[in-house]
Amino acid sequence: MSTSTHVVALNEKHAALEKVIHEEVQRPHPDSLKLTELKREKLKVKEEIVELTQH
Repeated sequence: MSTSTHVVALNEKHAALEKVIHEEVQRPHPDSLKLTELKREKLKVKEEIVELTQH
């Protein structure tokens, strides 16, 4: 997989995580543990995107 293809895939994953986080927040009783885990995963994806695009 080329770097640009990998970055595109990571951007798609980042967007999907954002959607799931948004949906969880909109629930009447959001699961704070689930939100924390999703946000951590989203941050890891973002950090990987930054790392790949800085080189």
